[in-house]
Amino acid sequence: MSNIRDVNLDFDRESRTGLAEAVFSQGKSISQLRTICDTIVKAEKPMLFTRLSDSQYRQLEESHTGLLSYDEVSKTAFFLSGDSRTSVPVAVVTGGSSDLSVAREACRTLEFYGHEPLEVHDVGVAGLWRITERLEELRDCKIIICVAGMDAALPTVLGGLVSAALIAVPTSVGYGMVKGGETALHSLLVSCAPGVTVTNIDNGYGAACAAIRILNSFS
Repeated sequence: MSNIRDVNLDFDRESRTGLAEAVFSQGKSISQLRTICDTIVKAEKPMLFTRLSDSQYRQLEESHTGLLSYDEVSKTAFFLSGDSRTSVPVAVVTGGSSDLSVAREACRTLEFYGHEPLEVHDVGVAGLWRITERLEELRDCKIIICVAGMDAALPTVLGGLVSAALIAVPTSVGYGMVKGGETALHSLLVSCAPGVTVTNIDNGYGAACAAIRILNSFS
């Protein structure tokens, strides 16, 4: 059984920082997650759940049927969500379709806050024509989240082609020496494209939060 003291939600965080608390579900017991669901229903507050496994979601459905809007690719769920706040164009770009789960985590976080991103997928540098074909659209964006594994070259390439605020997300995708995304992270940290912001490995949520802080400055 979960004790109510296990859960202490920060409903005032958005008023302080512009970003509401999200529930990082990995490692939480079903009892704890059910207590969280009871709390947000009582408070009638929107909530984003990240890293919520299929198994966790199915068990929550048994006790809180229809409460959460779940996306199995990103492992995210919404309880309510925000209205659209700005028309500032944002894009989420992936190097390959294997990066999609991390990209969808970023997209879903943006959508939770009412921002509808342009999604551009599978445009890695092994076929440069794929990204150059989309440059006209991307140059209209003010913020681009670029998600890439292996050598993570795509954000650096984009950094030399667009003027948008560029947030790079290294992923753990790849073989052998990718070392769970460490190679991609190191590659991005030494990128020769100036002004590229880099998140931690596989942190689509964090990238979206960085974008939202920028978006909030336009409102």
